[in-house]
Amino acid sequence: MNGHAFFFAGVRLTALPSGALWWPAERLLCVSDLHLGKAERLARRGGTLLPPYETQATLARLEADLEATGAERVLCLGDSFDDGAAADGLAEPERLWLRRLMTGRDWIWILGNHDPAPTACGGSHRATAVLGPLTFRHIAEGEAEVSGHYHPKCALAGRARPCFLLDGRRLILPAYGAYTGGLWCHDPALVALMQPGALAILTGAKAIPLPMPRRAPQTRPRSSSFAR
Repeated sequence: MNGHAFFFAGVRLTALPSGALWWPAERLLCVSDLHLGKAERLARRGGTLLPPYETQATLARLEADLEATGAERVLCLGDSFDDGAAADGLAEPERLWLRRLMTGRDWIWILGNHDPAPTACGGSHRATAVLGPLTFRHIAEGEAEVSGHYHPKCALAGRARPCFLLDGRRLILPAYGAYTGGLWCHDPALVALMQPGALAILTGAKAIPLPMPRRAPQTRPRSSSFAR
């Protein structure tokens, strides 16, 4: 799967090239910030129009990871929908596609700042989830935790890529959804959260670990078709 395996809080995990986190011992796939329905939400509110395929692209990526891992449990780390109405705004084929992916799996939705209330999509809804030594929540605030929210990104060979951020206390996942944008990992908000020596694990064709940059690069990175 071209992922990067590592230990965090004594647990062996794998950062997948897609931006998903795989916990083999628990048969659990964790993803963050899908922002399903973003194009519909922007159109509904009169904002910038996006190609109407972002939900399909995100669900296709998720389906591929579920098939590759054989995951029996799925944990979505918040902002799974772009706002409180986005779940109801999904086109019927997309709604059925999501339900098919959920069928037969233990599915946990962590509430985010974009989707702070449960939806009618099924599964269980929680503010946080504690599984073994790990705490899963949307926004980082503690120890031995897995979170999302910040959409971290990093540059490699001048191109921007979404990335995981990892240190001894925290693991922050990249945004999994299409067209979600990102925050540079040298941004002061992320530098303040992550300890010196933190890693950035870049997504793409292969998950690549690098020391987390804590300063802006000398030259501006180019945009990438993989950047979300």
